[in-house]
Amino acid sequence: MKIIAYKKYVDKSITRTLALLMDKQQQFIGLELATLSDGLTYVSMPKATVLPTQPKEIKASVKTVTLTKSQIAEIKLKSPHVALINERVREVIRKQYTTDDELKFARLSTAANTSATDKAAIATYHTFTETARTKGQADKAALGL
Repeated sequence: MKIIAYKKYVDKSITRTLALLMDKQQQFIGLELATLSDGLTYVSMPKATVLPTQPKEIKASVKTVTLTKSQIAEIKLKSPHVALINERVREVIRKQYTTDDELKFARLSTAANTSATDKAAIATYHTFTETARTKGQADKAALGL
């Protein structure tokens, strides 16, 4: 993936955003991640994508960028796509474990006299939740984050 940054153009009558290509299913190729505190909007798209001609109001601001750690952190806070990935991870975990279950495992994992049965349950829980988390991380990486 590559990340494109640009400055949206907004006046009292019009907003200009990045022009994206569409695939055969009429879906945009590229995904707007977030507009950050630097005033730029960041879009994730496949590396081989060549952008179409851009509106004159934003053309000069369009550039391919390498995100800094702070930009990635801010996108993760502001992006509805990242929020959706995080929610899906939580949903997967909640289908298997309740919040009470998680609190119980947290207590048991630090207890001095945890039984072998509880240790096995904790290990199963950790494997399950790490698998869900890893999937979420892979989904974020697929966005270029």
